[in-house]
Amino acid sequence: MMLSEVVATADDVAATSSRLAKIEALARLLTRAEPHEIATLVGLLQASPRQGRLGVGWRTIAGLTVEHASAPSLTIGDVDRGLDALAAASGSGSAAARHDLLADLAERSTATEWDFLARAMLGELRTGALAGVLLDGVARASGRPAASVRRAAMLSGDLGETALIALTGTGEDLDAVGLAVGRPVLPMLASTAATPAAALESTGSASVEYKLDGARIQVHRDGDEVSVYTRSLADITHRVPEIVEIVRSLPAQELILDGETLALDEDGGPRPFQQTMSRFGADVSRELLLRPWFFDLLRVDGRDLIDEPLSVRLTELERVVGEWRMPGVVTDDPDAAEQLSREALAAGHEGVVVKAIDSPYTAGRRGKSWVKVKPVLTYDLVVLAAEWGSGRRRGWLSNLHLGAHDPEGEFVEPGGFVMVGKTFKGLTDELLRWQTERFPAVETHRTAQAVFLRPEFVVEIAIDGVQRSPRYPGGIALRFARVKAYRLDKTPADADTIQTLRALLRG
Repeated sequence: MMLSEVVATADDVAATSSRLAKIEALARLLTRAEPHEIATLVGLLQASPRQGRLGVGWRTIAGLTVEHASAPSLTIGDVDRGLDALAAASGSGSAAARHDLLADLAERSTATEWDFLARAMLGELRTGALAGVLLDGVARASGRPAASVRRAAMLSGDLGETALIALTGTGEDLDAVGLAVGRPVLPMLASTAATPAAALESTGSASVEYKLDGARIQVHRDGDEVSVYTRSLADITHRVPEIVEIVRSLPAQELILDGETLALDEDGGPRPFQQTMSRFGADVSRELLLRPWFFDLLRVDGRDLIDEPLSVRLTELERVVGEWRMPGVVTDDPDAAEQLSREALAAGHEGVVVKAIDSPYTAGRRGKSWVKVKPVLTYDLVVLAAEWGSGRRRGWLSNLHLGAHDPEGEFVEPGGFVMVGKTFKGLTDELLRWQTERFPAVETHRTAQAVFLRPEFVVEIAIDGVQRSPRYPGGIALRFARVKAYRLDKTPADADTIQTLRALLRG
């Protein structure tokens, strides 16, 4: 299969908001793939190459100066071999080797193909081909029931492997994929609701549990062998020996647990999220210990529980993990759910997750069995710059640089604006066109990537909070920022201050 076919399909998927149209486009592509191309194809469409970490960052890619091919010639196999070589580069001289390998791949790609590959390698494809949509595309292409495909993907933890089985094997082969200790499974996900009462309307009687500002973990135990995986199924066992020790102490020989972990401060409160995440990417530091909270149990001593209702899983979870269980209450009373939400927030956590008490453990798309409730914070910020978009946003000013007012000059000149983050989320086609037309009128200067502006446009931004960051002068960065609306009725002096945002930092 030619890479150009994949790029054309990715563009079609990105250009439509119709889930059905996305699924049909992906299914047509998958049916044309040869068996040896399927895992590579699925990895590229997810912006998660099957090779895993490639050792390639934005700076390396942006620093390439090459002349791209004038016509398509690369196949999926060519790309796969190139990514294999990148992943294998290590040791002395590996940076130069990766540069040369990337340059060769870039020269053999057309400009459009290279844009696609670069974003796929960096995890920034943004085509809308999320796992749930891609799973449904596999089901459509293979003629297998969507529920069977989603289940196999969840239990194998590998969408590429699942696609290969579905497209080349039998229905029995697909159904034979089972839960196995030591092989991480895709996590069950939650939809969102504005209030605990609204969530209960969807779930009925539910387990209402704390939603921590921590990191999702999945822990497998087989005797003394314990493995710990992240939300993305990366193995971090060697980074978290304290969690390994805790799970080894539990009264069972075989376990698959789902939970969260975070670091606590001296008073027992949650430390900032990035401090927890720092433990996943650095050498072990006993100065910053992680504490796990488990909220689900998928297997215990030879017994699979994923098809059992949550009520059964929680009974077994309570028996096995005891004090390490996530705080929660089973109720159908909105007042009780709201009370637990207030307790979670007062303790410094994000909110609650409301889980239907009769629900099995499922994955593949966000359903209504699990519903998370977090307060949404909105602030008025100033647009400092906008980056040129890529893919379907090419030619439009897209990713916004956001600034908070600093009236006292604590971090910049008095009355200036401190950059606190970027976002492209929430921008409709109408807003993209509006920005591209209006921003040049207040331009101060530009680079190849961005247009910098006088601080005149105020935009309302929703965030989940802030985190400490050395990247910006104010020492903080926005978390999960998205555009709500432009506030043309407000002036830059009306924008929220950096001091207001910094007050959101815990501790």
